[in-house]
Amino acid sequence: MRILIVRLSAMGDVIHAMPAVAGLRLQFAKSRIDWAIEERWAPLLTSRAISDASTSTSPEQPLVDLVHRVHMRRWRQRPLSSVTREEMRALRVRLRELNYDHVIDLQGAIRSALLAKASGAKVRAGAMHPRELPARWWYNVKAHTPARHVVDQAAEIVSAAVGRVMDALQPPFPVSAEAEHWADKLTSASSFALINPGAGWGAKCWPVDRYAALVRTLGKHGIEVFVNAGPGETKLAQEVVGNNEKSARVVECSLPQLIAITRRASLFVGGDTGPLHLASALGTPVVAIFGPTDPARNGPYGGRHVVLRNPESKRDHSRRREPEAGLLTITVGQVTEAALGLLGVPA
Repeated sequence: MRILIVRLSAMGDVIHAMPAVAGLRLQFAKSRIDWAIEERWAPLLTSRAISDASTSTSPEQPLVDLVHRVHMRRWRQRPLSSVTREEMRALRVRLRELNYDHVIDLQGAIRSALLAKASGAKVRAGAMHPRELPARWWYNVKAHTPARHVVDQAAEIVSAAVGRVMDALQPPFPVSAEAEHWADKLTSASSFALINPGAGWGAKCWPVDRYAALVRTLGKHGIEVFVNAGPGETKLAQEVVGNNEKSARVVECSLPQLIAITRRASLFVGGDTGPLHLASALGTPVVAIFGPTDPARNGPYGGRHVVLRNPESKRDHSRRREPEAGLLTITVGQVTEAALGLLGVPA
C-alpha cells in the first residue's frame, strides 16, 4: 500500500501530526509512506538535501520513505508566475506517478485538500470538521475527531483512512551529522537548560524580565542556559541573557541544529510554540507556560512536563500583541520551582 501524508505547516502542527504517522509506520511497516510538507519544515522529517525515491528509512530520514518539498509559501507570494505554474504542474505529475492508494490530509485547509485531490489517490481522508470547512468537499473519507488533543485527533484521521485503530507513538526525528557535530562543540556541560522566550504572537509570550530572572536563578544553581533565538528574535533573546553571560548565552540555530541541541537538553522552558512541541516530542522535560491557548488541546504530549496556566485564562486565537492577562499571573517562583523539580535540583 502507498500512503501520502499531507501536513504542510507549521512547525508545531507538523510535530503534532508525527506521532500518528509513527503509529501508522509501526502497523504498516511494509507500506510506502511519504509526506508532502512546506520546504522550510522539511528538516523535521529529513536531513537529506534531496529526498530520493528509495523506499528505505534511515537515521537521516527515519519516519517516512519520501519527502515531497512543497513551495507553498513562495506560490502564495507569486501565484501567477510561470515558475509557480511549472512547479505546481511538476508536483502534480510526480504525485500521480507514484500511484498512491491513500492520501491523508492532516492539515484540514483548502490548499492541503486540493493537494490531496491532485495526488490522484483513490482514498482521500480528512477530518469531518476541518479547520477550513470547504476542505472536506475533496475528502471521500471523513473522520470523526472527538479527541481533545490534536495529536489524538490526527490519530483518529489516520485510523479512519486505513480502517484500523492507530495509536499515537513517540516519533523519530532525523539525525544530521553536521548539526550533531555543531551541538557537540557548543557545550561540554552534562546538564543544561534550553529557554525559548519567543512565540507566534505577543499574547503567548511570558514577559522577558521574568525569563531573565529565571536565567539568573538557574545560573545560581550552576545550570548552564541556552536561550534560543528564532527568526527575528535575536534582540529578545539578548534581553533575556542580559547581564547573565557567565551562565547563559544566545543560540541562533537552524532547524537541524535546534533538533540536535534539544536532544541534549536536560530541560526546556517556553510558551506554546514550535520549539516547545519539539522538546516534548523528543522526550526532553518541559516547563510549558500557557496563556490564551489550551494545553489540553495542543500542550505537551507525553513525557515529563509541567504545564503552568491560570485557570481563568480563556482560549483566544485572536493574535493580540500584549501578553494575555492570565499569563501575567504566572510568577518567576512558579516557573523556577517547576524547572528545578524536573531537574532534580533542590530549591
